[in-house]
Amino acid sequence: MMQVLSTILVLVVIVEHFYFLVLEMFYWTKPLGLKTFGKTKEEAESSKVLAMNMGLYNGFLAVGLLWGLIYPIDFVSVQIQLFFLVLIIIAGLFGGLTAKRSIIVVQALPAALAAIFVLMQ
Repeated sequence: MMQVLSTILVLVVIVEHFYFLVLEMFYWTKPLGLKTFGKTKEEAESSKVLAMNMGLYNGFLAVGLLWGLIYPIDFVSVQIQLFFLVLIIIAGLFGGLTAKRSIIVVQALPAALAAIFVLMQ
């Protein structure tokens, strides 16, 4: 049961980071991106390349977690998942302390919950 819960939580984090990829790479300068990130059209246009880079990194995190979920050796699978979840927690805490507090709740908290459940399986 614990493995099922940890898998569900890791999948939530994966979906979330693929969503960040889409927002940052393709919608940064569109109404959805502007509203989500609280940017003006001018701010978004001037930071578009940076946002695409952030989106790409979020995609790498999602793919790393996916790799951890499908890796066939359980012990290694858990280690891969924990590695990527810790990276996400650190990034979320840093973003929350330097950019916007809500990043802690949106990014770091789901990854922390997933990590706890991965450790408990």
